[in-house]
Amino acid sequence: MTDVTAAPKAANVAEIKADREALDASVAEFAGQNAEYYQGAFRKIQEATGPYAFTFNTAAALLGPIWSAARGLWGGFWGFLILEIVAWVQIGRGTWGELGAENLARAAQQEERAQQFMERAAQATAAGEDPTRFETLGNNLLRAAEASRAEAAALAADSLQILIAGLLILVAIRVAQGLWANGALEHKYEEWRIDPKSVQSGWSTPNMIWGIVLALIIAPLTIYRFTVDDVTEWLTTFPANPDIYGNTARWLEDVIDSAAVAGAGAFDGIVLGVRRVLDGISLALIGTPWPVVMAVICVVAWRSAGPRVAIFTAAALAYIAFLGYWEIAMETVALVGAAVFLCVIIGIPLGIWFGKSPRAYRFAEPVLDLMQTLPAFVYLIPIIAFFGTGNPPGILATIIFGMPPVIRLTALGMRGVPESIKEAASAFGASNWQILRDVELPLARPSIMTGVNQTILMCLSMVVIISLIGGGGLGQTILEALQFAAKGPGILGGLAILLVAMVIDRIVQGAFRRKDL
Repeated sequence: MTDVTAAPKAANVAEIKADREALDASVAEFAGQNAEYYQGAFRKIQEATGPYAFTFNTAAALLGPIWSAARGLWGGFWGFLILEIVAWVQIGRGTWGELGAENLARAAQQEERAQQFMERAAQATAAGEDPTRFETLGNNLLRAAEASRAEAAALAADSLQILIAGLLILVAIRVAQGLWANGALEHKYEEWRIDPKSVQSGWSTPNMIWGIVLALIIAPLTIYRFTVDDVTEWLTTFPANPDIYGNTARWLEDVIDSAAVAGAGAFDGIVLGVRRVLDGISLALIGTPWPVVMAVICVVAWRSAGPRVAIFTAAALAYIAFLGYWEIAMETVALVGAAVFLCVIIGIPLGIWFGKSPRAYRFAEPVLDLMQTLPAFVYLIPIIAFFGTGNPPGILATIIFGMPPVIRLTALGMRGVPESIKEAASAFGASNWQILRDVELPLARPSIMTGVNQTILMCLSMVVIISLIGGGGLGQTILEALQFAAKGPGILGGLAILLVAMVIDRIVQGAFRRKDL
């Protein structure tokens, strides 16, 4: 009986020993230097039952951020380097920093000013006038100078405490690095086991050199800046040349003016096309009697999103109408509608193309990033230069800001269509057009509709900004309220914009949800 149970136990012991030897070999390959130490440290971390296994890496504590750089732990390098710079700044302030220099300079100015008042008092006495006023001012300044010198002396007396505090902070940071190091390196070891080709292993001398160079560049300059009062000017002010700015600005102005003159016909044609779209939507919303427009909007809300949204829409429209915002609110909806219409008819085909062509999307992605991240006030300048001011140029600026979401999400939806479904449709004899119309677009529709919804809201967010270049609607009301600090009209107009946005969002979202059911 003993022999029967002993054999499996021996086998288990042998298997555990083999696993440990394999793990030690893997750790040794990863760690490089000091392999035996890291084998024991990693084993302790992996066998720990609690959330943290106490290990201390002396090399990391002694070398500080340089150890992190050599081991490829750049996050730790930057974090601990910044913390150590803070500690060294305190040490520098306590060692060679002139803590009371600012107070002493202020005291000298006060004493100089007091001397001037005393001289004027003496002149007044010599002239037979009352010197009391000048003497009082001089004495007050002398007392202020004494207070400034006392503050300077108190700050100078605190230098030892600041030095000790800096040293304690530095020691605490180094201890924290020692406690953190093995856990961070073990986590990196786990990543290395999954993907050894892309994760650094071992001790990297080039990384250590880079860490030393970065520390020598960053730390001394920063410490010098915050511990010395009379800092070299080139360190605080970049030696820029105003002539470069002036010449570059003039060159850009000449280029933009030349392009505006050369392409005047094309730009006017674009403005004319946008104006016709805007006029058509404005005629439907503003030219039609308001009861008809209100009834149609409420019916659309009912059919698209249900009775609750219809009731909310009716209440929002009543608020807009009773406050006299009806026409300018409809003008706002016309501006947004024209911008969204153009965004959709241009953006969805581009999104389909980018979804089918990864190369085209790679070229277009930086442009889309620029369209979304560039502040609107920046691209309003070329819009004015090329297209002038008014509602059509405002719509063009809105298109630049609002088109990227529908392009991105259309491309995302097209890429999300499973290849197996397209292959099955092709096997049944479907043409490329039929696959696009009957397979890809229906499956990508949720993503496309989300992009359309995002485009609507982003276009609506531009309403106030385009009023800066002559755009009308509720944005003009907000702009006038800002110019004259009219709090009441500004709040009422802002609520009107909010209600318009909420009505459009609820209707569009409700329509999407109903189609998905």
